[in-house]
Amino acid sequence: MPQLDLSFVLELSSAAFWFWALLLIAAVWLRRHLHVNAAENDPALCPADADRNTGPLPKLTVLVAGKDEEENIGTCLAGLLAQDYPDFNIIAINDRSGDRTAAILDECAAHNPRLRVMHVRELPAGWGGKNHAMHTGVQHAEGEYLCLTDADCRFPDRRLLRAAMRVAQQKQVDLLSVLPQLEAKSFWEWIVQPPAGAIMVYWFPPKAVNDPASRTAYANGAFMLIKRAAYARIGGHADHKLALNEDMHFARRIKAEGLRLYVLRGGGMYTVRMYTGLRQIWNGWTRIFYACFGTWLRLIVSVLFLSIFSLLPWISLLAAPFLPEIGLEIGLAAGAAAVAQQTVLWRFYKLCALPSPMALTYPLGAALCLAITFNAMRRLTGTRTTWRGTTYQGGV
Repeated sequence: MPQLDLSFVLELSSAAFWFWALLLIAAVWLRRHLHVNAAENDPALCPADADRNTGPLPKLTVLVAGKDEEENIGTCLAGLLAQDYPDFNIIAINDRSGDRTAAILDECAAHNPRLRVMHVRELPAGWGGKNHAMHTGVQHAEGEYLCLTDADCRFPDRRLLRAAMRVAQQKQVDLLSVLPQLEAKSFWEWIVQPPAGAIMVYWFPPKAVNDPASRTAYANGAFMLIKRAAYARIGGHADHKLALNEDMHFARRIKAEGLRLYVLRGGGMYTVRMYTGLRQIWNGWTRIFYACFGTWLRLIVSVLFLSIFSLLPWISLLAAPFLPEIGLEIGLAAGAAAVAQQTVLWRFYKLCALPSPMALTYPLGAALCLAITFNAMRRLTGTRTTWRGTTYQGGV
């Protein structure tokens, strides 16, 4: 039976370094409980926000663009049209769809005077599809505020717009981004989205984003409520024609202009299913990682985080039985790191409205996120990007 022998941990050797690295990883993960504590107290939208008395509600224009969204656009519009906001209209832009999106939009508009439909049939040179569609719609917007959202969003709570506006008024913000509750209905969605989301939280903690003194900026394009004057001041979509993540560009410009940015969780008041298959997940998260991180340094740090802190404990556990002299010791240290990791992740998955035991799949999700991060690095060399049927050189 193997005997525990820790004499090697005082040596200057690779085995000793490995052992102490695993214990350090365990300590880092245990410290992450403090971050989860903070995340549990992060601001979240709730129906009660709709009842705040922060003055008259300004006129609002909601804009949603869709390309080949026949499966989603009807449900999206139904939720928006049911909102109890007193003075708002909706502009829906069909962006060169080849399916029934256009017909569904026209049918909805025929029965809802609050809805205006526009059809984009050609993409001008130098524009990204969604950005051009949104830009086209904004030219006809009437609201003092604009709400930019996506066709794959669901709006089950009819108080969402009112609640978001009340928070924007109370916090006196120029751009309010409400984060969705993510839906996951397939194996790979369950596997990839939590570790991918964890990376985003690592780089863009809401506390830093909401601090005017911090340069950290983040917004989620699924729901951005922005003052019309602030939209014009940052150049709108016209200044970000080819941006694949225009939401991040908006957030950075808002802070650069000295305007107020605020991000909060949606509290389940609206949901989105981001991607439906492994190919969409691969392409979609590659686009997000590339556009949100955008530098070699951040991408390399993400690789190190995933390789060392996420995967090394599990790789070490698998390797321990094959280490004749130090296997037991390495296995114990790796086990401590893996257990510490899981104690944090069970809480994090619950915070993401997922079953806590799904945290056991984290190593597989982290491995795929590592591959996606390497793929995002390829974009820095100018690799072409194809999104929603349109191909762009590189991507910004």
